[in-house]
Amino acid sequence: MTWLSPWCAEHLGSTPVEVLFERQSLSSVCGLRLADGREVVVKAREDDGRASSCVAAQDRLAERGFPCPRPITGVSVTGGLAVHAEEYRPGGAVLRGDTPDVAVRYATVFAWLMAELADVVVTPPLPNPRWARWDHRDPGLWPAIGFLDERDQSVVPEYVAEAAFRARKRLLATDLPCVLGHADFEAQNLRWHEDIRSVHDWDSLAWQPEAALAGAASGAFTSDSPPTLAPIESSEVFLTTYQDLRGRRFTAEEREIAWAAGLWAAAHNARCEALHGDPPVSGDAVRAQTAERLRRANA
Repeated sequence: MTWLSPWCAEHLGSTPVEVLFERQSLSSVCGLRLADGREVVVKAREDDGRASSCVAAQDRLAERGFPCPRPITGVSVTGGLAVHAEEYRPGGAVLRGDTPDVAVRYATVFAWLMAELADVVVTPPLPNPRWARWDHRDPGLWPAIGFLDERDQSVVPEYVAEAAFRARKRLLATDLPCVLGHADFEAQNLRWHEDIRSVHDWDSLAWQPEAALAGAASGAFTSDSPPTLAPIESSEVFLTTYQDLRGRRFTAEEREIAWAAGLWAAAHNARCEALHGDPPVSGDAVRAQTAERLRRANA
């Protein structure tokens, strides 16, 4: 990343002297020690128009004391990449497990997060992340993703496509209002030290119905790497805890949308596994749970 040192000099007033860590997924993330002694994280991702809204919302939450890294720059575009810097929040560990008691802990944080986002006003961060983009207008079942679409689609199990089709049909039939929420609420994106220490991956904010966001989180909270799907009992406990803490019960329609969204996200992951030739972790969970999740979704 030849642009990194000049970017830091321009936007942070100091240049990197040490790389603390590097991670590459949909975003490139570098932890850096600067010449002036500060430790920062610089994130760069394809400029699709979402980043400024995500960073603005993240900044609002940090101001309110929510445990997330505070942005220290705005978003700038460099070589087609949307780039910003945020504080480095090391420490804490991944909380692993998929049991109902673990679900309660994750649901508690998600309810806090959604309550804080409820009155944050930003331009909706669209298009939604691809695993929450069941509302796409691309031809076919899945949102258009070039590096996946060019692969042999025949390797995707029929039951995965069927689960995604039926879940998406139910999701598209609702007219529930959209809200801002975290759409990648996976174990790998949170760190704990007795209690929650930090929530990461604010690039993954989405604009979808509250019940859909909660439903997706109820299925994904246990995912470290590779992603999987929580047991139905634990997803149910997650959703019940979430509603209790938010102070209202979902309507029958919202409950259906929650179950449909959790299944759509898992089917998306199962498709990715198949196309990459990875072991079917999400795929096996989708196979085992599809019938019951579709029943609960009325799909």
